[in-house]
Amino acid sequence: MDLFAKLKMNMGPLGKHSEFADGYFSFPKLEGEIAPRMKFQGKDVLTWSLNNYLGLANHPEVRKADADAAAEFGAAYPMGARMMSGQTSLHEQLEDELAAFVNKKKAYLLNYGYQGIMSVIDSLLDRKDVVVYDSECHACIIDALRMHLGKRYVFPHNDIENCEKQLERATKLANETGGGILVITEGVFGMTGDQGKLKEIVELKKKFDFRLLIDDAHGFGTLGKTGAGTDEEQGVQDQVDLYFSTFAKSMASIGAFIAGDPEVILFLRYNMRSQIFAKSLPMLLVKGALKRLELLKTQPELKDNLWRIVEALRKGLHDNGFSTGKSNSPVTPVVLNGTVGEAAALTKDLRENYGIFCSVVIYPVVPKGMIILRLIPTAVHTLKDVEETITAFAAIKEKLTSGVYKNSELAISFGE
Repeated sequence: MDLFAKLKMNMGPLGKHSEFADGYFSFPKLEGEIAPRMKFQGKDVLTWSLNNYLGLANHPEVRKADADAAAEFGAAYPMGARMMSGQTSLHEQLEDELAAFVNKKKAYLLNYGYQGIMSVIDSLLDRKDVVVYDSECHACIIDALRMHLGKRYVFPHNDIENCEKQLERATKLANETGGGILVITEGVFGMTGDQGKLKEIVELKKKFDFRLLIDDAHGFGTLGKTGAGTDEEQGVQDQVDLYFSTFAKSMASIGAFIAGDPEVILFLRYNMRSQIFAKSLPMLLVKGALKRLELLKTQPELKDNLWRIVEALRKGLHDNGFSTGKSNSPVTPVVLNGTVGEAAALTKDLRENYGIFCSVVIYPVVPKGMIILRLIPTAVHTLKDVEETITAFAAIKEKLTSGVYKNSELAISFGE
């Protein structure tokens, strides 16, 4: 079979509708200043799809810090990889401040979150090592494990009893190979919003010899007394061996970091191929990250405002009969029943007629027959925004239940 013909077949429902490629089914384009209210296809929309938890993307102090750094250094400085010509005292300062904030001894800056965690995992493991991981880990972790030449065991999402069984299997194999065991989970799972069971996993260290790596992209800045993350929230910071987070969520920027014991971080500095063979994080992003971290530490009202909106949104949804699953983080999934076609029609209606823009999650990310509307509250949303959204959701739920979307042009064209 021709390679490109096969690609079209693998697109599923979209593969049958290439005529939509440059229309409604192209990637959505939000326009205007980053804020709860932006423009979509020329219309004002209330947006719940920006990972701008603390509202720092358009914070005046952040905008000024970014602009000043760009004026001072441009976009290129420093040139070269960290170990060649890309090292600066500000890179080191940011690493030191991040490490102290998440209660680790050392940290290492990474250029990107997705690429960064993949390279961390790839560098840590050899063919003798065994991995045990949660089935709902982010795609970046799954992609990293595809490169792993050793054995890996998966446990159903947050199923600690099964995790223990996988650790028993991993221990037996590691004893044979002479390798080590790495357990990987997330602080907050980005689709469902529930926290990883870090406390329960850490408890298993009493029975098994393993190291724990957590991806806390959605927990950093939003959870814990100081905002240091999910492990702070659950009181297990000293038991998490490697802590990873990205700047793309609470920090509203680009970049990431990994933090842990000095000898491990030193090893990663000289073995992470994605960093050794890549240009250093530009100075304007480093200085911008320093300002964002300063605000995160010195303005706790940002996190307080976020949680005020989270709780109001969650209460409004529950009072109107909506399910938000097991979420105990700012990530707010609204779980509905319907087909892919109905999801497309519902989303179009929500955006065009109710002025609400949020992300929709459909099969194959979730099982057939399920639709998740994923809301990301931020510190700069208002209670009026929440009220408007609940009203719109109540209306689309009634339409979905009564079959209005089933007969729409979009649903029929998908013909499931």
